[in-house]
Amino acid sequence: MMLFAFVPASLLGWIIMPIGTAITLWIVFKKVKGDTLRYFGFVALAWTLIAVVGDYLFIVKAFKPEDGYYKLDIYVYYSLTMAIPLFAGWKRTLRRTA
Repeated sequence: MMLFAFVPASLLGWIIMPIGTAITLWIVFKKVKGDTLRYFGFVALAWTLIAVVGDYLFIVKAFKPEDGYYKLDIYVYYSLTMAIPLFAGWKRTLRRTA
């Protein structure tokens, strides 16, 4: 919330994304305990679904952004939300088979 005072709204996503990505990487590598790629695929789908539905309900419907909400930073965010668990699952299954 403090960023709203210092950063234009159009840049907020690009500033928050590296922080969110780092936190997501830490969570998926340290806290998610799956051991199959299928499990990580379900995590990726669940996280992405939560992100899309939550954004729509709590940002798009609630705040009705004037210039729209869905821009490149949001699509990158959704892609990372899907890709990070899949990458972690791939790394974990690769390490287990080696």
